[in-house]
Amino acid sequence: MPAKSQAQQKAAGAALAAKRGDVKKSDLRGASKSMVESMSETELEKMASTKRKGKPQHDAKK
Repeated sequence: MPAKSQAQQKAAGAALAAKRGDVKKSDLRGASKSMVESMSETELEKMASTKRKGKPQHDAKK
């Protein structure tokens, strides 16, 4: 599942780093904190590897 915005891609990257042990889970905030618990490492890799070019900063849909 590719990221729909730059913010989502960045949050997935932070969650992936925590899942791999590069960053403490307690250092995470917001969406990345819930992503690390609810998504697998493979899902986070796919979302974090999405290219940012052409993506909006935040997803307009809510």
